[in-house]
Amino acid sequence: MDATKRIFVRPIEKYSMKKLIIFPVFFLVTALGYSQVNVNKSIDSIMKVAYQRGIFNGNILVAKHGKVIYERSFGFADGAKSLPMKKDLRFDIGSVSKEFNGVAMMLLNEKGKLSLDDKLAKYFPEFPSWANEVKIRHLINYTSGIPVFGPAGDGNDSLIYQSLLRLKSLKSTPGSLYIYNAVNVSLQRKIIEKVSGLSYAKFLEKYLLKPAGMRSSLVDYPVDAKGMAQAFDEQGRTTVYEQQTKGWVRLPINDLYKWIVALDNNKIINPSSFRELSQAFPGGESSIGTSEFRNDTLLWHQHQGSNSNYEAAYYSNVRDSIVIIMMTNNQQMKVWPLKTAILQALGGQNFAIPKKSLYLAIRDRMLTDTASGMSYYRKLKNEAQEQFDFSFEIGDLISTGKYLQRRKKIDEAILLFNTAVALQARKEDLSYGYELIGECFYSKGEAALALTSYQKSLDLNPMNKNSAEMIKKLEK
Repeated sequence: MDATKRIFVRPIEKYSMKKLIIFPVFFLVTALGYSQVNVNKSIDSIMKVAYQRGIFNGNILVAKHGKVIYERSFGFADGAKSLPMKKDLRFDIGSVSKEFNGVAMMLLNEKGKLSLDDKLAKYFPEFPSWANEVKIRHLINYTSGIPVFGPAGDGNDSLIYQSLLRLKSLKSTPGSLYIYNAVNVSLQRKIIEKVSGLSYAKFLEKYLLKPAGMRSSLVDYPVDAKGMAQAFDEQGRTTVYEQQTKGWVRLPINDLYKWIVALDNNKIINPSSFRELSQAFPGGESSIGTSEFRNDTLLWHQHQGSNSNYEAAYYSNVRDSIVIIMMTNNQQMKVWPLKTAILQALGGQNFAIPKKSLYLAIRDRMLTDTASGMSYYRKLKNEAQEQFDFSFEIGDLISTGKYLQRRKKIDEAILLFNTAVALQARKEDLSYGYELIGECFYSKGEAALALTSYQKSLDLNPMNKNSAEMIKKLEK
């Protein structure tokens, strides 16, 4: 599961922060005509070039009006390149898997088995008094106020439970601050088990997977087992799977398509439940990803998740009846710009095939030696903008800073965030950069510097509720 999810709003569409999505402007191609044959050729040309450039290895499916019009596998199912990629292989889908616990909670709510306004204390009376403040709805939209404990405190479900027993107070008043972490998900899954009397895996199988026709999906299927695509890094090394909490759905691309169709056609939960589940705290992401409604009618929804070099993403345009799904075992953070190119091809428009990720190029160098990493970043900026994508430079720098921050390199993270906010960028993105600087100073116990940073964040974006809440806390 991704450590942090935030939404960057750009002029064309919405993006999820942990992934940091980019609009490249390179290799313009004209989509010839509007026939299905030409559209398929255009999509195929996009994906072939993407594979040749090393920015996509995995499976893709495109459907229109309920019919799969393009489906293909690219590359290999292992880093040694001994196993060809196949469309029936299962993938880990990262935080897209949180859709299943969110939908399960809404289904139990529809059946009257629980209420979104139930307090956490109802299900965990052994927790401290703060559990009387947290409602189920707060768990679903990540505003419970429960802090990130870090690997030593939230590395698995047992550690999470013990950390919650010891937690003396919440980081913020429930409903006032977006904190994306595995704790909220783990608690949802435990509540589902308590209410239903079934294991989480059995509940999903009976009430979600089978009704959606997902016959090849399995919960917590080992990532190194037969039938799984094996994740690998840039050097072809098998990636160690780090996620130790339970409840993750692993599935082939066709099953993910069936899941999306089931959601869009209200086969699992009703439209009002879907709308409730899609509500996101400003600047955050809902349990169903991001979505857009006109009045009460769903126009589109999309979701991306990544974990240990696995990445999965889908875009479902209900109005135009288009579904695009990509799953990779060699994360390059290019699924969203590839999706954009495919949409443009479907519309008979010019499209752009992405360049290589700046974030992936500098991330590990910054972790090993930040000074050397900064020199490499400046070199790429000066000499290699034709090969590497600088179109969302602030996003890549912020992502790199967060990567360091999660690994307790706080001063180095501050350096990256300060480099980011010195760029010319949207006020909302600059605001998020200053919010993260404030978060770093707060973690160091430097309250005055934290307050100054949060104030800059709020000045840039008065709608930044996270910064506003932290200012209130620091000024008490």
